[in-house]
Amino acid sequence: MRLIGVSRRALARGAGVAEMMTEVWQAQALAQAIGSRLAVSGPPELRGEALGLTELAGRGCGVLGTPDLDPGTLRAAQLTELDDARQTLLGLGGLLGEVGIALVGMASAAADEGVYWQCMEAIDAADESRDRVLEMLRKLAAREEVRDG
Repeated sequence: MRLIGVSRRALARGAGVAEMMTEVWQAQALAQAIGSRLAVSGPPELRGEALGLTELAGRGCGVLGTPDLDPGTLRAAQLTELDDARQTLLGLGGLLGEVGIALVGMASAAADEGVYWQCMEAIDAADESRDRVLEMLRKLAAREEVRDG
């Protein structure tokens, strides 16, 4: 949750296109890392969707190209554990929604057609990643309903 919060704040204060693209890439890389962690050690009913999230978020990173980051600033590499899958997925869903909004803003203001299409492809990846997160939240809710009911 801490890394999601850091990503949300960094995305909100991003200024230029290059900085925003880096923050969008960071968010997608974090989504990829969370998906990977859930696919390996998350609740069994989430593993298929988590693997899909990993692939979609990876596509989102690939569309944007890898920014020049110092190894210590890569947020996804700082992910150590997921204490609460539900809370993490709620936060990640919010982050991915904000990523989509930021990308729409960048696409709307893009003077370069290449940047515009890069943003459009990244919007698709962020939306599809968010859909996977929402599906995992539905599966967790169904599991809790069965357990409690």
